[in-house]
Amino acid sequence: MKGRVKRGPNPIMAPGLPGPTRAGPWSPIGRDRRRGQSARTVGADRGEDGTVRARPVSPSLLVEELADLVADRPRDAWVRVAVDGAPAAEPGRLADELVEPLRLRGRDVLRVPTAGFWRPASLRLEFGRTDPDAFYDEWLDVGGLTREVLGPLEPGRTGRVLPSLWDSVRDRATRAGYVTLKPGGVVLLDGALLLGRGLAFDLTVHLSMSAAALARRTPPGERWTLPAYDRYEREADPARAADVTVRVEDPRHPAIISF
Repeated sequence: MKGRVKRGPNPIMAPGLPGPTRAGPWSPIGRDRRRGQSARTVGADRGEDGTVRARPVSPSLLVEELADLVADRPRDAWVRVAVDGAPAAEPGRLADELVEPLRLRGRDVLRVPTAGFWRPASLRLEFGRTDPDAFYDEWLDVGGLTREVLGPLEPGRTGRVLPSLWDSVRDRATRAGYVTLKPGGVVLLDGALLLGRGLAFDLTVHLSMSAAALARRTPPGERWTLPAYDRYEREADPARAADVTVRVEDPRHPAIISF
């Protein structure tokens, strides 16, 4: 999106983000589970009774507010942003829409779909093509993603990253070339089931859907993955783990959630 959109009364805020977010249920992001307290404010008013509140926003305003949140990070450091969500929530679309607004804010941007870091079929499909636990645990090459993308963007490292590693359709290496990001550059990653793995992200956005909406919007041939998303909700609690959670029962009508 080009230009700037007039802001609503409560822009997204994520105070106290000094360093990388290691997204997981054991990490300090999103919520301190020992005290049961929220550690992030994500742009919607919280009720005095502790209930979850939602602030409806237009898709364009969501993009602008997220772009501001990313661009407000220190300009001498790389920013690793994860847009997490099931395919039905369209995380890749949101990540794509953030590219131009961030460039308009003076940031170099590199898109990295995490599907380019799925493991080879011999490992990914060892237990069959429709095993939800294998989908959860085995499909993403966490080591490769850390080695080739997230690790090189740690402070003091080279900034030299590989945009993709494996072509899961042809089941062979992509032979992509390395890209060197200048300090202050942003990597926008998108994919499913990204939180709860200890991956070093600086900002995480989770696109949340109810189980009913996810089932309704998931094509029949992919519904075997639904138990994996149920497990994700139980084990990773992504809505609370993320720095920003956006409810997308219908991606055309998002709402920013606070707890």
